[in-house]
Amino acid sequence: MASFEGHSLALGSMESARVEVDLAALVETYSALLFRVAHSVLRSRAEAEDVVQDVFVRVLGHRNSLPQVREMRVWLVRIAWNLALDRRRRVRPEQIDGAFAERLASASVAADQALDESQRLAAVLAELEKLPKAERHVLLLAAIEELGTAEMAGVLGKSESAVRALLFRARTRLRERLEAKGGRR
Repeated sequence: MASFEGHSLALGSMESARVEVDLAALVETYSALLFRVAHSVLRSRAEAEDVVQDVFVRVLGHRNSLPQVREMRVWLVRIAWNLALDRRRRVRPEQIDGAFAERLASASVAADQALDESQRLAAVLAELEKLPKAERHVLLLAAIEELGTAEMAGVLGKSESAVRALLFRARTRLRERLEAKGGRR
């Protein structure tokens, strides 16, 4: 039974074991995080918004199995991550907007500092794109999304030790590439 006015979904079919998930609470709690995850991969606001909507459509589709989800945050991030990766394979480079670097730069600095910061971020992003896919993914999840090792392991389907090793290699490789170009850490 679905009630879209109250934004709640009945998940169980037995009266005594009836479990409801407040869809509005899920959207409010996780939308920003899911948007950041999708945007870090796609770098397009519109595409990231579409991914967030698709995640919640999938939540509706899996409403009967929601009570078995142990870590809702990791489960939702994994869905968003995979949908964003699927979309990225289809997105053309000219569809990517410039808001990604702007979001990372501070708005409270002087114009010349902002320009320097923007150029530095562009260099970091360019080098980030050159990293092997697994290293790029773990860096995005760690740096942009601030996920912990256990959460990244859940999202990427890897062990925590594998995630730590990937993160170490990714940071080392990125640092070396930026230093070779004369960039700062």
